[in-house]
Amino acid sequence: MAVLKSLEDAIPSPTSCVVEFDGPDDRANPMNWPFHKKCYTSLLYSCTSFGSVWASTAYAPANADIAERFDVSPQVALLGTSLLLFGWAFGPLFWGPLSELYGRRLPVLVPSAISMLMALGTATASNIQTVLVTRFFAGFFGSAPITCMGGINVDLWHATQRGNAIVGYMFAVSAALATAPVVGGAVIYCGLNWRWTQYITVIIQGFILALDVILIDESYTPILLVRKARKLRKATGNQDLYAQWEKNPVSLRALAVKFGLRPLQILGTPICLFITIYLSFIYGVYYASLASFPILFRETRGWNTLIASLPFLAVLVGVIGGAVVTWFNQQHYNRELVANNNMPVPEARLPPMKVASLVLASGLFIMGWTSRQDVHWTGTVVGSAMMGYGFYTIFTSSTNYLVDSFQHWASSAVAANTFVRSMFAGILPLLVKPWFHHLGNGWAMTVLGAFAVLNVPIPFIFAIYGPRIRARGKYTSGVV
Repeated sequence: MAVLKSLEDAIPSPTSCVVEFDGPDDRANPMNWPFHKKCYTSLLYSCTSFGSVWASTAYAPANADIAERFDVSPQVALLGTSLLLFGWAFGPLFWGPLSELYGRRLPVLVPSAISMLMALGTATASNIQTVLVTRFFAGFFGSAPITCMGGINVDLWHATQRGNAIVGYMFAVSAALATAPVVGGAVIYCGLNWRWTQYITVIIQGFILALDVILIDESYTPILLVRKARKLRKATGNQDLYAQWEKNPVSLRALAVKFGLRPLQILGTPICLFITIYLSFIYGVYYASLASFPILFRETRGWNTLIASLPFLAVLVGVIGGAVVTWFNQQHYNRELVANNNMPVPEARLPPMKVASLVLASGLFIMGWTSRQDVHWTGTVVGSAMMGYGFYTIFTSSTNYLVDSFQHWASSAVAANTFVRSMFAGILPLLVKPWFHHLGNGWAMTVLGAFAVLNVPIPFIFAIYGPRIRARGKYTSGVV
C-alpha cells in the first residue's frame, strides 16, 4: 500500500500528462542527491578519467625498450603516445552524442572497459603494429569519461559549486599526467619488462571500473524521467503518461550538427579560437615533455631512467599550487556570480590565468637555459614546477571561461577545443627529439617560451574586451 500511495503521489495532475520530478526538492533529481553521493559520484568519474590519462603517459618511459624489443626506431615507438592522443581527438565526436542519447553511465563505463582491454592488448602485443593499433583505440575509448565529465558536473552541481568540482577533476587528471611517468620510470629502472607499464594501467583501470559499476547511478535527467514515466505507465496502466524527452527525442541529425558542424562554426569565433590556440599550446608542451624530459635530464645530465622521471613530481607540485589558487578564485567567482543575479561572469575566471601565463613563459625559459651540465639541476626542476603551475591554472581557467561564455553551446565549444588540442598534442612529441638535438636544449625551449609569450596577452585582452566580443557573437550574445 505504501508503494502504491507513493506511485499515486508521483502521477502528474490530470491537467498534464508530462512526468517531471516531484517538486524542486525531489531526491530523485541528481541536483538534490545527498552531498556525499554527489561527491563520490564526481570522484569516481574523475578517477575513471585519471585511469585514461594514466594510460597516456605511463607508456612514455618504456619508449626506448619498446623500440629495442620490436626493432624499430624510437620515433616509431613514440607513435604509441601520439596515436592515443589522436584517439582522444576523435573519440569525443562519438561519445558526446551517445551521452545525450543513453545517459552518462553506460557511455562512460562500457568504453572505459574496452579501453582497459586495449591496454591489456598493448601489454601482450607480439609486434609493433599491435602496440600502435591498441594504443589508438585505448585513446578512442578512453576519451569517453573525459568527454562526459562536463555534462556530469552540470547534472550534479549548482553553478556555485561546479567550479570546485572541476578543480577536483582537473587535479585528478593532472596528477595522472605527473605521476604515471614516475611509476613507469620506476618499472623500467627496476628491470621489469616494459609490459608492466601497461599491466599496472590495467590494474588501476580495472579497480576503478569495479567501483564505478557498484556505486555509480545514472545522473542524466532526461533518462531518469523516461525511466520514471515507464514505471508509472506500468504501475497505473495510464499510457498517456510520458516524459518530455520521449515526445521530443534528440535526433541523430541534431547530434551530428551539435558535435560535428557546430563545433567547427564555434571554433571560428574569436573567444573559442584563441582559447583553443592557447590550450592546444600548453597541452602540446606538456605531452612534449614526455619526450623532452629524457633529453633534459637523462641525456644531458646522465641520470638513470628513474631519477630522470622524478622531475615530473616537481610538475605535480606546480599543479597542486595551481589547484589551490584556482580554488580560492572560485570563491571570488561565487561572489561575482551572486552580485550578477546568479548569471555567469566569465571574466571572473581570468585572474589566475593572467598570472599563470607569465609563470609558464618564465618557466619554459628557465628550463631551457639551466639544462646544462655546468648548471645545477634545481633551476630546471623549478622551471618544471612553474610549467606544471601554468599548465593546470591556464587549462582550468580557460576551460571554465569557455563554458561560461558559450553556456548552451558549451559542449560544442569544448568538443572543438578537445579535438584541436589533442591533435596538436599528438604531433608535437614527434618533433621533440630532432628539434632538441638540432637546436640544443636552450634554444629549443626558447622557441616554446617565445610561443608562450605570444599567448600571454590573451587573458588580458579578454578581461577587457570579452563582454564586447560576446555581445557581437551569434553563440555568446546572451552572456554579457
